[in-house]
Amino acid sequence: KSANPQWREQFDFHYFSDRKDMLDIEVWRKDNKKHEELLGKCHVDITALPAKQTNCLELPLEKHPGSLLMLIAVAPCTGVSISDLCVCPLGDPNERQQISQRYCIKNSFRDMKDIGFLQVKVLKAVDLMAADFSGKSDPFCVLELGNDMLQTHTVYKNLNPEWNKVFTFPIKDIHDVLEVTVFDEDGDKPPDFLGKVAIPLLSV
Repeated sequence: KSANPQWREQFDFHYFSDRKDMLDIEVWRKDNKKHEELLGKCHVDITALPAKQTNCLELPLEKHPGSLLMLIAVAPCTGVSISDLCVCPLGDPNERQQISQRYCIKNSFRDMKDIGFLQVKVLKAVDLMAADFSGKSDPFCVLELGNDMLQTHTVYKNLNPEWNKVFTFPIKDIHDVLEVTVFDEDGDKPPDFLGKVAIPLLSV
């Protein structure tokens, strides 16, 4: 019930050089669980922003009244990665030993913000639901931890996809929950939901 909402939310998007350079933002109005209405959208060219500083932007919504006030900072990625199984960041014994020393009990209070990191190996899915008329799906997997999100590539026409990817997240809150969702890619349309699992970090 507000025309001037304040969200004060921070989101971390991991930008890699092989991804598109535009940040797409949409504002939606929700009356209830079934009815939603697009209030406007805008775009930010990431490559045009100065790096290593916080940029204050007021972005007018396209074809709609109103604007968004945002702070956007482009900074080097730290602690997050996507890799294949064969070059897994924890696969090197020397690196494992350094990490064990970094997070040993005597170093617990050296950096209070450095809680640790989570490494997830996404191997495969089995017996997924068929979302296409052909009896197949085009599945990809999205991993979310707090406001961090990474995703696998799409395996086309397959109900038993193998991704074999390793994802590394920095942990900001030990009470966060890792959410792993499988979607079916559907061209220009929103992806179809195929399933989801939630794993509290405290259970790992």
